[in-house]
Amino acid sequence: MSLPSEQNWLVLNNLIIDLRKKGHDIPDGINPEMGLIRSSISSYKRDPSHPDLINGLAKAEMSLNNIQGTLLTIAEQEDDEYVDYWLDLLKQVMQGKEVFEFPKSRSKFLINTPPGLTTSRINLKVPLAEERVQEIAEWNGLIIEFDDDLTIELHGDKPDIQMGLKEMGSFFLEE
Repeated sequence: MSLPSEQNWLVLNNLIIDLRKKGHDIPDGINPEMGLIRSSISSYKRDPSHPDLINGLAKAEMSLNNIQGTLLTIAEQEDDEYVDYWLDLLKQVMQGKEVFEFPKSRSKFLINTPPGLTTSRINLKVPLAEERVQEIAEWNGLIIEFDDDLTIELHGDKPDIQMGLKEMGSFFLEE
């Protein structure tokens, strides 16, 4: 079963994809933010009792609310029926319904990586501190996904990924 915040994320992610298809521009910071939110939700699900992860989930939910407001404002450029459709999905999520399903076998790459972005995959020998990796990813404007404790995917512009990987290089030297 997925969390309400996960469902909210899925609805907003699908809204982003749909708005793009309709030719709308999505503000620059939203994609990296969605990646961080996804990461926070995944981290929380692995250890729902950890105080830092509970706080991370709360921050992620506040970010989702902000993104939701921005996206619905963009959606208003379409007709009322379009906005009502997405509002109805968000309402269902608030009622605890599962409106979208996470793919069972997660693809090794984002299916909807925005055009022009590069994907990099890192396989580690030992797990590393997610918070530090998230900070570096956020600082460099990268979308980050943790497949598991030893596999990280970074999505972003090639120069940003190169800088992020350079900064993360010290992690690979740690034993």
